[in-house]
Amino acid sequence: ENSLQKTSTCSSVKPSGIFASPYALNLSSFTKLIKRLQERHPEFSKQEIVEAVQELRKINKGVLSGLAISSIEEKTSAIL
Repeated sequence: ENSLQKTSTCSSVKPSGIFASPYALNLSSFTKLIKRLQERHPEFSKQEIVEAVQELRKINKGVLSGLAISSIEEKTSAIL
């Protein structure tokens, strides 16, 4: 009868109504990273910065987890 109780615990819906996968990038950290990079490199567009972060992920065998935000920021800056 109550299908909500039967849903998987592998994912959740945050109070804001946004679906959160356990495998998704922490969007808050990602947003902060992009904002810091935009402040550091105002000459680059947000899209260019996101592409540089994606390039770093590719270089780092598809993952960024385990790297400190400051390290990601430094390595992305080097790519830019």
